Amino acid sequence: MEHDEEQGEAGRRVGRRPGALRIVGLTLAGALVLGTGAVGWVYWHLNHNIKSVDIDSALGDDRPAKAVIAPAATASALPTGSLNILVLGSDSRSGKANKELGGGDSSGARSDTAMVVHIDAGRTKATVVSIPRDTLVTRPSCPLASGGATAVAYGAMFNTAYEVGGPVCAVKTVESITNVRMDHYIEIDFSGFAKLVDALGGVDVTTTQDIDDDYSHLHLKAGPHHLDGTQALALARTRHGIGDGSDLGRIGLQQMLVKDLLEQMAGTNLLTDPARLYRVADAVTASLTTDTGLDSLSELMRLGQSLKGLTADHVRTVMMPVVTAPSDPNRVIAKEPAATGLWASLR
Repeated sequence: MEHDEEQGEAGRRVGRRPGALRIVGLTLAGALVLGTGAVGWVYWHLNHNIKSVDIDSALGDDRPAKAVIAPAATASALPTGSLNILVLGSDSRSGKANKELGGGDSSGARSDTAMVVHIDAGRTKATVVSIPRDTLVTRPSCPLASGGATAVAYGAMFNTAYEVGGPVCAVKTVESITNVRMDHYIEIDFSGFAKLVDALGGVDVTTTQDIDDDYSHLHLKAGPHHLDGTQALALARTRHGIGDGSDLGRIGLQQMLVKDLLEQMAGTNLLTDPARLYRVADAVTASLTTDTGLDSLSELMRLGQSLKGLTADHVRTVMMPVVTAPSDPNRVIAKEPAATGLWASLR
């Protein structure tokens, strides 16, 4: 059976503007609300929450070309060029909190969710492309932090790239299958996502079918629900008992959840509740691993400011076009030429 970008929630438009970037701007404003004496400590703490990986140095020049961007008129002018950002949700990061939420051990981490966020030149339109984790790909040789490199793997599951080579291999694999340069990398872990939802007071969702999944421990009747962080994470991870039980059904739920969560962020006036604002900002920054180009509040805030013209009507979500793999009915491969055409439109 063929699966294309219209399946599930593909084509749904995402509410308001990108959440993590919006929260960073609110964080700095909130620091002022907390009082001058707290500003320095708040900034230092949130800034040091963020972890980073030097992906550019690790991969060198053996990558797709960067987009040609006209220089800014002044040094202080906000950037307006196109961007491609790989956003990963890790299915197991080390630590007790992540393990309690369903993560595996630190040696078995995989990218549970993968989205390529393309921001058009001018930064008023964006496309979010979900890559099914069960997609079979040629995983390229990736440099290892300990020295040496991984071997090329043919017909490997996409999400194993993170498992064998971390963020560096995840980025290189995405660039290999898309021929699109990833300008930035953002990763969020299990416990951080759950804490973010809890800090926001939960999230309202409406499911269109019953969900009864013992694997994710989620049991919901079709209809509206108010979920806490643990339940929201379970919704993002569930796939058994929905659709055909594959990752494709989960992608639809994830896109729905992203939309609902961003709408909740946009509808919550965090500046009137400094303590809550701090909890949200702390949850966001503590859960992030970025490339070295986004590893500070000032860099994230500058990116967020450059997206101020990005509205709901100009952000859409799609899924990479795929078909069932001939070698395994439980896996998929890129549907051609549709997949190549989609990636070409993002360059």
